[in-house]
Amino acid sequence: MAKQSSTDRVLDAARGAGLDIEIVEMPASTRTAEEAAAACGCSIAEIVKSLVYLGAESDTVVLLLVSGVNRVDEAAVGRHLGEALTRPNGRTVRERTGFAIGGVAPLGHIGELRVFIDEDLAQFTTVWAAGGAPNSVFRTTVEDLRAATGGIWLKMTA
Repeated sequence: MAKQSSTDRVLDAARGAGLDIEIVEMPASTRTAEEAAAACGCSIAEIVKSLVYLGAESDTVVLLLVSGVNRVDEAAVGRHLGEALTRPNGRTVRERTGFAIGGVAPLGHIGELRVFIDEDLAQFTTVWAAGGAPNSVFRTTVEDLRAATGGIWLKMTA
């Protein structure tokens, strides 16, 4: 049996969560928030960055879904979670999530993780998120994204 592609995992996870999405493959990279916004024709703030961290003590994967214009205050988020956050290298991200950096989707991960959503995303009706590959994205409502990921609203910036 052929190994399932990362974009197929995202589609399957979305369907399993009752989320009807269409993954769009762009002709250019959508690896950064700026590239994704240009490709999608939206503001950078409407791009959902999927940032992977590890709990420093628990080694739990923590996925932060962040507005494309925001920079995460790692110390503040760590205080909220009760442990410091560390940034894993690319190999660890792939091993723990099933995605390469630049294509990490908000759902369809191969392992367990905790998901938190940037409160600043709540101002938008729809947002664009990575579809599992460095040139794929999908559009969804913020509330559907929250429901599908089980994400908890959290202030990410200072």
